[in-house]
Amino acid sequence: MPLPPDLSGWLTYISAQHPQQVELGLTRVRQVWQALGAPTPARQVITIAGTNGKGSCVALLQVMLQAAGYRVGAYTSPHLRRYNERLVIAGGPVTDEMLCAAFVAVEHARHTTPLTYFEYGTLAALHLLQSHQLDVALLEVGLGGRLDAVNIVDADVALITGIGLDHTDWLGDTLEAIGAEKAGIMRSGRPVVYAAPTMPQSIASAAHQIGADLLRVGRDYHYQASGQDWHWHTAELNRHALPLPNLRGSIQLQNAAAVLQVLTCLHDHYPVDQQAIRQGLLNVTLSGRFEIHQRRARWILDVAHNPQAVAGLADQLGDYFVAGKVRAVVGLLQDKVSADLFRAIAHRIDCWYLLDLSAAERGASAHRLQQAAQSVTATESLTLCAEPAAGFALADQHSDADDLVLVFGSFVTVAAAQSWLRWNKVPACPG
Repeated sequence: MPLPPDLSGWLTYISAQHPQQVELGLTRVRQVWQALGAPTPARQVITIAGTNGKGSCVALLQVMLQAAGYRVGAYTSPHLRRYNERLVIAGGPVTDEMLCAAFVAVEHARHTTPLTYFEYGTLAALHLLQSHQLDVALLEVGLGGRLDAVNIVDADVALITGIGLDHTDWLGDTLEAIGAEKAGIMRSGRPVVYAAPTMPQSIASAAHQIGADLLRVGRDYHYQASGQDWHWHTAELNRHALPLPNLRGSIQLQNAAAVLQVLTCLHDHYPVDQQAIRQGLLNVTLSGRFEIHQRRARWILDVAHNPQAVAGLADQLGDYFVAGKVRAVVGLLQDKVSADLFRAIAHRIDCWYLLDLSAAERGASAHRLQQAAQSVTATESLTLCAEPAAGFALADQHSDADDLVLVFGSFVTVAAAQSWLRWNKVPACPG
């Protein structure tokens, strides 16, 4: 069978090579990785796990390390509009041709070993990262940690952003069980930074058992906001008058503080000075996180798609004055639909537009969302929409200048909203 001629063909091909989208375990992917030559992505590897905040931490680390003059690669998932977004090398996205060549290498190495879509992508990313002689590689865990494909590479520094209830079908239905899975990225004798103020005991137990150096916020490092700047310190190091991160939401200070602790752990190999940190805080950007667009009404797009992230989004909205109505447009994947998700933000929402994502892989129907939402909000506030574009258009038609349109949920939903806004621009006023 001939190999696909382009990236679109490859993505279709790798989607069809395994009967399941997710099959946790490292045996198969490690076997193919070794056949590839066991590519090491960089001189230093930082692995990032956690329920929420991984993308923000990767973005902050990337921009700070690059500002300090280092060659950095980042592998993240999922993507919003193009698969190429998942891999950034030395400040630039990878090309279709680079990805196709990497997929060819993985295909030749795997022979008959079945790989999932994510495993193909991870192996291709490791192959490409190694070829660019990078100083630091940032690897974002796709699901869990212990059995996630990125965990075939030993982290020099691990970062766990926090633990919430998500992916319970695969990781367990308690915070302790999920924490134990995410703790799997720790390595003996190496630092692991835990970013959230509350931590499952399973994290501490795992660190003690394997001999990892656990560094916690509020114990090993501290931060405090002060007006328009903030301060960070450990017992040995102080960083004063830092600019607030160019990412919206109070949670971003927690993320930035953890990132500074990670950089401290890297200091002997790749020191990052105060100027590079300031530059990174001021310049960091991340698509799909409280992303603001202006039409008749203001629109906010956010990929919050689990109860913990949606509760954080609700807190952000609490700091945002809206004279009119808040109209929420939401679309979710099947395993994300829950009454708890809607309950976390229902007090901020006046009208709901429930999108049907049945056409997307694992997408939930609008009726499924209705069943979850109607237990926590008035049924008459719910509008079911046949497809994302119809929901965006309806929310747009119903809104006026005092309203806020909030689009949140899956990456599929936010990507669709970005495209709709791009192609449905508000006409310029004559004159």
